[in-house]
Amino acid sequence: MTKRLGIGFIGSGFITRFHIQSFVAVRDADIRGVWSPNKKHAKSAAELANSLRLGEANAFKSIEDMVASPDIDAIWLCGPNHKRIENLEAIVKTIKSGKGSLKGIAIEKPLARNAAEAKKVVELIEESGCLHGYLEDQLFEPGIVKGRDIIWQRAAALTGRPYLARAAEEHSGPHMPWFWQGDLQGGGVLNDMMCHSVEVARFLLTEPGKTRNSIKPVKVSATIESLKWSRPEYAKLLRKRMGKEVNYLKRPSEDFARATIQYVDDKGLPLIAEVTTSWSFVGAGLRLSTELLGPEYSMMINTLDSGLKLFFSREVKGEAGEDLVEKQNAEQGLMPVVANETADYGYEAENRYFVNCFLDGKQPEINVYDGLECTQLLMTAYMSAEQERTVAFKPKDLDKYIPAVAKGTWKA
Repeated sequence: MTKRLGIGFIGSGFITRFHIQSFVAVRDADIRGVWSPNKKHAKSAAELANSLRLGEANAFKSIEDMVASPDIDAIWLCGPNHKRIENLEAIVKTIKSGKGSLKGIAIEKPLARNAAEAKKVVELIEESGCLHGYLEDQLFEPGIVKGRDIIWQRAAALTGRPYLARAAEEHSGPHMPWFWQGDLQGGGVLNDMMCHSVEVARFLLTEPGKTRNSIKPVKVSATIESLKWSRPEYAKLLRKRMGKEVNYLKRPSEDFARATIQYVDDKGLPLIAEVTTSWSFVGAGLRLSTELLGPEYSMMINTLDSGLKLFFSREVKGEAGEDLVEKQNAEQGLMPVVANETADYGYEAENRYFVNCFLDGKQPEINVYDGLECTQLLMTAYMSAEQERTVAFKPKDLDKYIPAVAKGTWKA
């Protein structure tokens, strides 16, 4: 029998709970621990894992205690962005002290708040000596994986490689206050969600079997704006929901971002990635849409084109929730239902992949070096938006650059 991987989670919020639910479909792994600065939330997340029969999970008092536990073989680092370095330093310190050892560390997107912090994450991972993964779930979406394979095997092989990828993630806004605060999150929707679209577009444009650097980014052009949440009535509503620290009349973050990334492949052919992201989208809920175009073919995916749809008349007056789709915006009318979000968004296949890699002692192909370059592309997009021009990649002094949104000086 293959040894089982004991997993500990740092963080106990929305994304941790999403990961935990996905492990129902992952073999050879047990969730054995959760740590959070909020002890009540840590206990609740551990109880969720236990209720799903995913292992005997405990709420640990500290990161150090969890890493030192003989039950823990790998860490899924899912805490807030502004705690990323601090959390990782605690892991590495415990490993270097000899009190604990790990097979692997998997880090949730985005890798960091800026390029300098992303480099620090890479340095700490290298110092740890552990295998490492970058948790980018959308690269594992079943539709993305299957569509890419068919396009490249059947169409690109006969008529030429794809040259244009479009990817978008849109919803009405995140759940927790820190996401809305530029200094804590590292920016607004661009840093929070465009990381998904950048990596999906690149994945689709990269020939299967070739390395990431077989296509190279050369230019970035971007626009950011606060379209909805800086309007006085919505800024007031946001502050009421999220607390007094979130004030979009005085310190806004962007709720819409668009970028065009120009690449060249290993033969010098031009490739384009168009990526869009939004916290100002109002629809049934979270929408992930993707297109890939080549000389004689195309593919399209939209997660809200669900095979299951429900209709509730105005007489059905239930409580607000997210039982039909993530970031659900209504409880009445004709609504799509994403029946298995953890599978459709890629979490199940993602976690299966990293568990298998860590158990086999194999370095995952999707790792912190990918997360570093993605962060560098996002920072270049912020730079382009601020300067209102196309910026060559990689720009000088990128490691010193902090977006105006993160500094609190950006004006919507």
